[in-house]
Amino acid sequence: MSEPAIQSDVAVLDSDDVAAENRTEAGPRLAVRSFGLTDKGQVRPKNEDQFLIATLLKSLRAEQTSLRVPPLLHSGDQCHLFIVADGMGGHAGGEEASALAIDSVESFVLDTFRWFAQFKGKEEDRVLKDFQTALGLANARLLAEGAERPELQGMATTLTLAYSQNDRLFVAHAGDTRCYLFRDRRLHRLTSDHTLVEEMVRYGALQAEQVPAHQWRHVVTNAVGGHHSEIKVEVHKLQLAPEDEILLCSDGLTNMVSDEEIARILAAEPEPKNACRQLVGHANDAGGKDNITVVIACYDSVS
Repeated sequence: MSEPAIQSDVAVLDSDDVAAENRTEAGPRLAVRSFGLTDKGQVRPKNEDQFLIATLLKSLRAEQTSLRVPPLLHSGDQCHLFIVADGMGGHAGGEEASALAIDSVESFVLDTFRWFAQFKGKEEDRVLKDFQTALGLANARLLAEGAERPELQGMATTLTLAYSQNDRLFVAHAGDTRCYLFRDRRLHRLTSDHTLVEEMVRYGALQAEQVPAHQWRHVVTNAVGGHHSEIKVEVHKLQLAPEDEILLCSDGLTNMVSDEEIARILAAEPEPKNACRQLVGHANDAGGKDNITVVIACYDSVS
């Protein structure tokens, strides 16, 4: 497969209230508790959202040995991968697009990405480039599938990915699914929406308070798949701290539940499973006009 066409848009979070000062040594291990939940909502006939929560482990399988050791040994090193994808409504094969995109990223992480390496300094930028490549390959795969199967031509999906190793978090993103950091009872939005109205806000053609009611608020300008061989992948990196929470979600949540209400629920529900159920329930109570997907990861100190 040829190299995917990708526009580089590396945005590194380093503001004082979100990201701590970069360090060169390996960070402390953090225990991770996570949960994901998806729901078709109250209006859509089917669910085109998909999500993935995965733990990557180093292991050794002893084929033959004279020693008394377990046949399978695991290292203490773990990495965590979280993905939310929203098959775009109105496009052919939205459900299949989101599934294929996640499968493509899974394959890249398993077969190509050096996830077991210790990333520090400039090597972290390579991680960001690798995830840009992963989304570019997913884009190419969706276009190839659409070319071979006319009924799926034009299928597309948004996709937001978060990957953590120890106290490092890497985010890759295309579309209007979102990634948030919840720290010290404050909700920080890490990703920007790749939509027409958000572009209008950035260029001063629209006020932020006009976005929720605007007729073009759902027009996505950048996604995985569709009809364009080029994808613009937004990436971020930051340092995690104990008691941080990461939230990935589709716009079925954020269009129904305000950031203030999301923060209130996360503060009140320390368990990811309970918080996911509360958030999905609130989105449905507010009308559930779209598919709703929520993934939450909580990072705890290791004693």
